[in-house]
Amino acid sequence: MTNRSHNRFVSNLDWNLLRTFVVIVEEGSISRAANRLLRGQPAVSLALQRLENELDCRVIERGHGTFRLTAEGRRLYEECIDIYAGVARLKETVTTGTDEISGAITICLASHVITPLLDDLLASTYKEHPKVSYSIKTASSAEVANQVQDKSASLGICLINRRLPDLDYENIYKEFFGFYCGPPHPLFGKKNLRLQDLRGEDAVSFETDDLNDALRPVALLRQQNEMSQRIVGRSSQLEELRRMILCGLGIGPLPVHVVERDVRDGLLWRLPPYDDPPMVDIFLVTNPKKRFNRAEAKFIDALKTSIRITPIEKRTYF
Repeated sequence: MTNRSHNRFVSNLDWNLLRTFVVIVEEGSISRAANRLLRGQPAVSLALQRLENELDCRVIERGHGTFRLTAEGRRLYEECIDIYAGVARLKETVTTGTDEISGAITICLASHVITPLLDDLLASTYKEHPKVSYSIKTASSAEVANQVQDKSASLGICLINRRLPDLDYENIYKEFFGFYCGPPHPLFGKKNLRLQDLRGEDAVSFETDDLNDALRPVALLRQQNEMSQRIVGRSSQLEELRRMILCGLGIGPLPVHVVERDVRDGLLWRLPPYDDPPMVDIFLVTNPKKRFNRAEAKFIDALKTSIRITPIEKRTYF
């Protein structure tokens, strides 16, 4: 592209087309993007076509049940995320002479993340910097890492199966998983059970409960004890897994410290193993290539400091 054609492209490009493209990618369909943008579906489709004409390439493969980013579309999306992050920093850039910190922080979490390190930091940051805004999203652990990699999240907290080479990982806490059943289950209320008593029982679990995934310790416990359980339900969300357990679909693994109140209230019943349950590491995930606003940078630095000054014993939840 010559300098003249490059300048003409920059001058003529409708920046709203980029915004529309980002929403289409985030929503995964033109119809859902139209609903979010409060526009008609034909208008959103036309905007996408105009953008592809301007760029002289196809950015999304669509049709016959297919809707996915092309290689060009993936690169464009990454650039758009940087562009909008820069726009979001504009106000902050012209007010850096003040002590007031503002800006948006997007936190992406696995659904069962519960730790005072995060909660205490949210409380103190809100008190010290009331102009900071927050967006907290839940997703599968794999999607959390993807959003951090795409720079659409300021930080992520999740389980890890494999580490992406361009991201930074720091162990924020350790948690233990126990097996539980709900009131309709025949094992509910029974004491002094053994692991062999769980053999052959229908089970429900997380999507990552697999020997080759993030909940390997749970899957390994099943295999080593020849539990031969039929998995009748799966979910990436703790709330939905808890629902299936409460409804009696089967026994299932849940973080011990997360469901402690449910056990006290008689909603869930703890099953073996009681003494040596599987342990899982939860990680803080950040992208060193992302340009953070002041609020993001301060929040992440404070969280990393809390991790480093808190002994691992106090970051291990039973």
